[in-house]
Amino acid sequence: MIGGSISHFRILEKLGEGGMGVVYKAHDTRLDRPVALKFLPPDLTREPEARERFIHEAKAASALQHPNICTIHDIDETADKQLFIVMNCYEGETLKRRIERGRLSLEEATRIALQLSEALSEAHAHGIIHRDIKPANIMITTRGVVKIMDFGVAKLAGQTRVTRTGSAVGTVAYMSPEQIQGNEVDQRSDAWSFGVVLHEMLTGKRPFGGTYEQAMFYSFSGSIPRSLLRLLGCDIMDG
Repeated sequence: MIGGSISHFRILEKLGEGGMGVVYKAHDTRLDRPVALKFLPPDLTREPEARERFIHEAKAASALQHPNICTIHDIDETADKQLFIVMNCYEGETLKRRIERGRLSLEEATRIALQLSEALSEAHAHGIIHRDIKPANIMITTRGVVKIMDFGVAKLAGQTRVTRTGSAVGTVAYMSPEQIQGNEVDQRSDAWSFGVVLHEMLTGKRPFGGTYEQAMFYSFSGSIPRSLLRLLGCDIMDG
């Protein structure tokens, strides 16, 4: 695909991939600008539920106009029915990569958290629950602007759920207990995920251990996270 063209987009390089999409950097030959194209993976193209979720993501994100939320321009499909979303291409790195280099200072974490909270407030005001807030879905541009990138499992208020009742969607390590159990969730689930991300920014670690759903849920209900003051030591006092 790299080096080829789809519609008026010339594919330049692959930026990344996940369970619900493969993202490429492309050049918009009509408007002479860089964009990002997110494709539904080929093995999911023929699955009605996957296609519905992909369209759902485009609608969820495009309903929001906010400086801390990625801008969606269009959704289209190739001649062989492969769906793709056209969005802004941002220069920078994910919060996940930033944390991998070491925990953030109190000032840096606060700056990111404030922007993230503004974006979530905007989404919640429009009846949208993200349900997958995590460092890998948060972009920090070269100018320090935070962007929430992936609305693949977002829920619009009043819309029929794409995911079957009783099945969890999202990323286990950042899910609220209700979300892990596959129950209905509201804005408070995003607030839980926000808290986990903030904890990880400040300490370099998530507050709860475990990898699988059962282990994570046991950790939530059977253990108390270590105090942030103890984890940070004198750093918090110095800040």
